[in-house]
Amino acid sequence: MGKLYVVATPIGNLEDITLRALRILKEVDLIAAEDTRHTLKLLNHFEISKPLISYHRHNEDVRTDELIEKLLEGKNIALVSDAGTPGICDPGQIIIKKCIEKNIEIIPIPGACAMINSLIASGINTSEFTFLGFLPLNKKSRKQKLEEIQKSNKTIILYEAPHKLMSTLKDLEQILENRQIVLAREITKIHEEFIRGNISEIIEKVENLKGEMVLIIEQNNNLKEEQSLNNLTLEEHYEFYKKQGMEKKDIIKKISKDRNLTKNDIYQYFLEK
Repeated sequence: MGKLYVVATPIGNLEDITLRALRILKEVDLIAAEDTRHTLKLLNHFEISKPLISYHRHNEDVRTDELIEKLLEGKNIALVSDAGTPGICDPGQIIIKKCIEKNIEIIPIPGACAMINSLIASGINTSEFTFLGFLPLNKKSRKQKLEEIQKSNKTIILYEAPHKLMSTLKDLEQILENRQIVLAREITKIHEEFIRGNISEIIEKVENLKGEMVLIIEQNNNLKEEQSLNNLTLEEHYEFYKKQGMEKKDIIKKISKDRNLTKNDIYQYFLEK
């Protein structure tokens, strides 16, 4: 029985390929590539000659069975994406699950990953983070993800395409207030850049940017305060804001947001009291 090697390839700078990755690519019987033309350039650069087969989003259901058959025949296969680590917003998950079902050994060959390299240089908290990939285009699903970002007490990492960047930033502007974000662009490439600031500052700086984009979003630091306020009674919650000199209308609005209640619910509660 063969083995499936999940091989990370450079995300820009070809020097980032590992010695182990090069050895595996030379030793396997077949390379399954997201784009054979793109991978051929990489192989030619390192003078590696191997049979290539395409394995991408539009054919992975069909190709998975074909590759599993070859693995069961004893062929060793390397799975690569255009850049970075297969399975991270790239094809790979389906064949890996199928290999597990068939007891085929899966061997990860570590290497470049855009989200990790963007995070470690961002200056934003790295102790806990959530990777959300690309935001959904479906309005309902997108709204749910934006709410998740708004409430998260962990650093959030997103990918975005250049032509969708501004619309995503404007969606984030509705929820982020003054939270810090970092836009990492063209990681490991000649024009590598980190743009830092709050969301409004970022929007001013990013017109007509090109290249691969990673957004690192600061955690919601107000969440602990909101959670502690929600442990108060509504009367205590009201008094908390009243002592800050806020007007009744603004207090009701704040409580409504903190507790995810309608303003009418809160007015009704106090009327009944």
